[in-house]
Amino acid sequence: MAPFTIRRAVEGDAPAIAHIHVQSWRETYTGLISPEFLDRATNEAARQRREESWRATIAKNLEDVFVAEQGGGIVAFASVGPARDHPGYGSELMTLYSLKRVQGQGIGKALLHAVIGQVQADGGDNLALWVLAANPTRQWYAAQGAREAGEKVDGELTEVRLVWDRLTATA
Repeated sequence: MAPFTIRRAVEGDAPAIAHIHVQSWRETYTGLISPEFLDRATNEAARQRREESWRATIAKNLEDVFVAEQGGGIVAFASVGPARDHPGYGSELMTLYSLKRVQGQGIGKALLHAVIGQVQADGGDNLALWVLAANPTRQWYAAQGAREAGEKVDGELTEVRLVWDRLTATA
């Protein structure tokens, strides 16, 4: 297991973040969601839209974005911002994605801890997220202390709300 570092994202990270965003969808959801939907979410046009979106998100500080670097490159990222549709929760884990080849090395947990630290530094004490019901890493969040708190259907996708009611240094 190679060492890794966590740091705040800068605008120049947008291409790598967009690549990981698209690649992790391919690695995670192939066979779990319709091929047509997956293609629309991961094709080159989608990657370009994500790159532009990440560049703007970072430049305008719309979310706190963190990246994990290993071996000289970005291998994972996470972002947190104000909760959009989680009544009673102040912060939302917007994204947490890593390349499959680095999963199981503690990188996701380190990114989650960076997010939690940011939420706490901003005066928050709880966190929520939406995760696709079909996502096989959904149980990983439960292992990190999250609990399920409802679901919604958004087009072709069913999402499950996961929440941390009270953040601690370990969750």
